[in-house]
Amino acid sequence: MGLFIWFLVLFSIGFLAGSHAGKKNSVVVSAVKNNEDIKNHSQKNNNIVEKTNESKVENNIPKSEEKLQPVLDPYKPDGKKIVYLTFDDGPSANVTPEILDILKTYNVKATFFLIGKMANQNSALVKRENKGGHSVCIHTYSHDYNQIYSSTESFLNDIRKCDNVIKSILGENYDNKLIRFPGGSFGNRMNPFKEAVKESEYRYIDWNALNGDAEANCVPADRLLSRLEETAAGQEHLVILMHDAPAKETTAQALPSIIEYLKSQGYEFRPLY
Repeated sequence: MGLFIWFLVLFSIGFLAGSHAGKKNSVVVSAVKNNEDIKNHSQKNNNIVEKTNESKVENNIPKSEEKLQPVLDPYKPDGKKIVYLTFDDGPSANVTPEILDILKTYNVKATFFLIGKMANQNSALVKRENKGGHSVCIHTYSHDYNQIYSSTESFLNDIRKCDNVIKSILGENYDNKLIRFPGGSFGNRMNPFKEAVKESEYRYIDWNALNGDAEANCVPADRLLSRLEETAAGQEHLVILMHDAPAKETTAQALPSIIEYLKSQGYEFRPLY
């Protein structure tokens, strides 16, 4: 009888030990599973972050392709020497290609204010200007002073006609609303036209330096350079008036010297928008 009782005690001790071990093993398995769940959840989150970052990279526009912000006040001093080369009255079949070649050689971006009827005649050059990273802007369709300045309505209609021509060449994504008045917006007589533009979707800009190619045809290249030096002297920001009309061949001839002079003076070249 005593032996039976002793055997029963030993059996009970073994059963309790086994039960405790089973619980311990159960807790270990559960902990491992939880750790795996946490690891998998963490990895899932990491994958989401990585995919999100990849999406951001894919959607980011490369810096070199970002469109420059509009120049609201190119004359405002800011401690930087900046020059905007601008060419009016083109594009022309004989002068504009030379100017584009020179700008490409010097890796300089410029601004072209186009006459709509000239753009119609030389659409390939408009595309080349745009593809080269230059700014393509508006200089009326007709450039006929008597017509465009007969009323503010006539002026805006001519501006919009030019805008539509450029858009038909470059596509619907073209949306540069910067214009230049033929002859500039100087003088009280132009006030109604300036007010009309301010109330429209367009913006305008004049110039504060020039090379003198509007003063006569076939001005010698050295004279164009010296005129530029005269009018640019002492100014931090320059908006330079030049022309790429058919009769302005010497403008192309003078352009390398003009660019080299401006570079020697520490100017940075930018296009207008």
